Parts: sequence; C-alpha cells; structure tokens
Amino acid sequence: MTTSQAFHRGTAPIFAILTPDQTRRLAELGGDPGLADRLAELAEKANAGELSAADREEYEAYIEANNLLAVLQAEARFRLSENGS
Repeated sequence: MTTSQAFHRGTAPIFAILTPDQTRRLAELGGDPGLADRLAELAEKANAGELSAADREEYEAYIEANNLLAVLQAEARFRLSENGS
C-alpha cells in the first residue's frame, strides 16, 4: 500500500460520516478574517522575537489547527474529484 493510499484509508472514517454536500462545504470553507488578523499580529511578533510564552502557545495552536484544516480540505477536494463532484 502506498503512502497516499494509507492516508486515504486512514481518513475514510471521517469522510464516511459526511454527506457529499458536507464534504464540498469543507473543501470550500474559508477562514475567519478576525483570526487572520490575529495570526498576522502573532507572526509579526514572532519574526521580531517578541512572542511571550502565552503568545507562542497560542500561535502554535493556530498553526496546528490550520494544518489540520488544510489536510482535511485537501482530502475533501481529492474525494470530490474522485467522485466527479
């Protein structure tokens, strides 16, 4: 089994509970404009070496959540393209 096949198999339980419409909505989900502003603020502080410990934890949590969302959206798009949706 290839890495991508294993990944698709591993995410199958998540997508099994989503309808095609929900999968499409996940693929098209946009970001929170207020969150984007906060991320930019934290990124600027990080680049300037001015993040507090609390800021760093917050920033890392946003990055982790963003990475998860990006992976789920990529998988949603893949599944939609495989189904011709």
